[in-house]
Amino acid sequence: MGTKLMHRNERGFTLIELLIAIALAGLVTAGITYAINQLLTINTRASNHMVCVRQVQQAGKEVSKDALQAQQVTYTGSPFHLNLTWTDWGGLVNNITYTINGTQLLRSEGGDSRVIAEYIDSDRTKCEPVGTLQGGGTLAFTVTAAVGTESETRIYEVEPRPG
Repeated sequence: MGTKLMHRNERGFTLIELLIAIALAGLVTAGITYAINQLLTINTRASNHMVCVRQVQQAGKEVSKDALQAQQVTYTGSPFHLNLTWTDWGGLVNNITYTINGTQLLRSEGGDSRVIAEYIDSDRTKCEPVGTLQGGGTLAFTVTAAVGTESETRIYEVEPRPG
């Protein structure tokens, strides 16, 4: 069988050239892998933060809506327990209670209870001033939601209607 002879102007790659090419390919691959990892991490964090924002907004909306009508507001902390009471124009007495069960903010009216928001941090969710508000006071509802390493805290200030 014939062997192919290399002519003078035909050269192959040297070992050093191959090693440099492999090293460069490794660097490019590492850079691409790092960029993809960062993109996925940022996307997850942004998604978690948006969940926190939505949950805090939902909690603030519901509590504010009821607190605006309340004639009597009673709050006890540890565990979170907010009681709002008012009499409507028809003479019907409304008694709404907000509690935190695990990481869920619950709204109870009569015998019915429903989840208002999730991922609520019970240690950082509170109402001020503590006690009963009698006309003219302001209720500051601080709510925090946490998902993964992300969290969102908002303060809603509501002036309940006078008794």
